[in-house]
Amino acid sequence: MDPNRRWKLLGLAGLAGVVATGVLVARDERTRRAYTPDEVRDRLQQRLDEARRSDTDGADSSA
Repeated sequence: MDPNRRWKLLGLAGLAGVVATGVLVARDERTRRAYTPDEVRDRLQQRLDEARRSDTDGADSSA
């Protein structure tokens, strides 16, 4: 195989990787923006409550 052809194929493969990554990032961003501010606040509050409970449970069992 011609060395120039290898570089071209490698470049195309790299370009395909960059495009695929961009698609995944865009899809993730759309999913993230689908939440309303109230939903985000509620989810964060729920995670904080769970973290506090697990801290309290861990402190009780280690004493």
